[in-house]
Amino acid sequence: MQAPADLQVIGAELAIRWPDGKESYLALEEMRRRCPCAACAGEPGLTRPLPAVGIELKGESFRLKGMQTVGGYAIQPTWEDGHGTGIFSWEYLRKIAPPVG
Repeated sequence: MQAPADLQVIGAELAIRWPDGKESYLALEEMRRRCPCAACAGEPGLTRPLPAVGIELKGESFRLKGMQTVGGYAIQPTWEDGHGTGIFSWEYLRKIAPPVG
């Protein structure tokens, strides 16, 4: 999947313009709650996924401090509470933030 043509934080949302011209809007709170890292989403076990434990989300957990590109396939956001291990692939972003319209 190709990288978005544009990514911008607008208020409390991540606005994404895809190469096909479609746009997606993802609430930052929803993005953080759907963080795919092992600490937030759990990790695969031998027989079943192991759930994440001990994650307490607060107001600063939903405020984006920064974001960097990972290779040509993803972004890695850093949140104001210090969390920054989640890597959101373009495919995953498109799945959790379907295009509007």
